[in-house]
Amino acid sequence: MLDIGRTVHRLRRHTGHALYEQGRPAGLESQPVGRARGMAAHESQSLIVEMQASRSAEFIGWLAPLAREVFGGSGEAWEAGNLHRLYTRVERGFIRVDADEVTYPAHVILRYRLEKALVAGDLALADLPGAWAEGMRGLLGVVPPDDRRGCLQDIHWPSGGWGYFPTYTLGAMTAAQLFDAAASADPDLRPALGRGDFGPLVRWLRANVHGKGSIPDSTDALLAEATGRPLDPAVFRRHLERRYLGE
Repeated sequence: MLDIGRTVHRLRRHTGHALYEQGRPAGLESQPVGRARGMAAHESQSLIVEMQASRSAEFIGWLAPLAREVFGGSGEAWEAGNLHRLYTRVERGFIRVDADEVTYPAHVILRYRLEKALVAGDLALADLPGAWAEGMRGLLGVVPPDDRRGCLQDIHWPSGGWGYFPTYTLGAMTAAQLFDAAASADPDLRPALGRGDFGPLVRWLRANVHGKGSIPDSTDALLAEATGRPLDPAVFRRHLERRYLGE
């Protein structure tokens, strides 16, 4: 189940990114205004497919019998209710890419704090493993047993990918706000996901995000046009409370 889950995870992430690239303003692809609004906006398109739509109860209800047939599953483990429980399970862990939707921001917060300290010269590189372990203890209550599951778990820092980790959580917040607005605008959006139909969601995103490119002068401006307000963390919080606490 873990390997299947990771495969589906990767497919859904890349689907959102690809849809964004395919939907950018026709004829303006090579112009600055035709480009994607930014990395946070791009991550929002990945996560609106992966976390908002594909982890909804409606979509999992459609997916369960298909997955059961394709993978030869049987029994209660393959029922929609159990799959939904697996996808809405919160668990502390060492690895960012395996983290659930609730604990994932803690991984990003830690990285951001450590990046700032390293760049400012307040943290020596040799002290990074210990600072990482202490940060994980403070934010998630776990301590990685080795650096492989600690500060060396990703390729980003060694390959020069610095300063962009916050876009993952900004993208998650943006995705929640966009999905909330899209579902409010089209009452058939959620029922369509229950039929395996992403059409209503994609059409809304084409009109309100993809086709806008970088014409709005900021991501907040894009969000304000699409949802009526700039980025609002309260929307993300409500999403987490509804999905994980049933409130």
